[in-house]
Amino acid sequence: MNDIKIFVSSVLPQIGINMLREENFNVITWNDDNPIPRDILIKNAKQCNALLCTLTAKIDATFLHECSHLEIISQFGVGYDNINIGEATKLGIPVGNTPGVLTNATADIAFGLMIAASRKMFFMHKKIEKDQWKHFTPTSNLGIELNNKTLGIFGLGRIGTEMAKRCKGAYEMNVIYHNRTQNIEAEKLLNAKYVGFDELLAQSDVLSVHCILSEETKGIFSKAAFDKMKPTSIFINTSRGAVHNEEDLIQALNDGKIWGAGLDVTNPEPMQPGNPLLNMPGVAVLPHIGSATVEARNGMSRLAAENIIEFYKNGRIPHFVNSEVIKT
Repeated sequence: MNDIKIFVSSVLPQIGINMLREENFNVITWNDDNPIPRDILIKNAKQCNALLCTLTAKIDATFLHECSHLEIISQFGVGYDNINIGEATKLGIPVGNTPGVLTNATADIAFGLMIAASRKMFFMHKKIEKDQWKHFTPTSNLGIELNNKTLGIFGLGRIGTEMAKRCKGAYEMNVIYHNRTQNIEAEKLLNAKYVGFDELLAQSDVLSVHCILSEETKGIFSKAAFDKMKPTSIFINTSRGAVHNEEDLIQALNDGKIWGAGLDVTNPEPMQPGNPLLNMPGVAVLPHIGSATVEARNGMSRLAAENIIEFYKNGRIPHFVNSEVIKT
């Protein structure tokens, strides 16, 4: 395999790199924690047979036509909105991803953000830093309890299901959801109810977003959506920042259209330090760390490497995004 060159465009957990080298692939790595400049990404990809990349690499139509010789692209991540899948498919380039291994880690972040927002934890922590904790105030800084509330899931897949399991187990929350198609298995597991999008907005006490980013979902949580939510509701997004309109979210919070928000993803990313969301009482923001556990990141590295290894050894990709490439 040493005649096959793999370019790894980000610093990744070593487990995947070691797997590729143990199979005698010629592995070339980008060794800077900063995102690789586009010209260097293209230059290196042109010299290699395969690319192992992360969401920071913009694999658009221009890149794909510059590097149309690539035999496989393996994405370190379950989401792949940084890759023009349609164009890759047209060019016959198979794309793999890493689903499953980050499910629990991301669900934990969504669950934690929900609790943090409901009790104004981040805001109250800042009060200590500002020396504003002076005495007991019985009617100030009150949060919202979560017991027996209604959890709405937008995108009841692997991560959404795990979030719902946590909420149901800890707080006996009633679960409703909206998907493109019904998830019958999850309905049986969670006693979840499938509802229309408007009903999801109107009924949810906590609305947690776990969908992919697509043309259909981009900006779907805008002023029109927030206006239909309860004034006591909490909006959680751990999927992609572009699913919500951040200016509309800020306005909804300021106007009392919703009560709070928990974000692991922002629009744009990274969030600027002066963003008003960072100083709102019922808001908790994290810097896109949903999959940031040792176990999840090692698992992602392993699966990304497995996609490449299996492709070259057996002509198959265990975790395929555009399987029609192989079929044709």
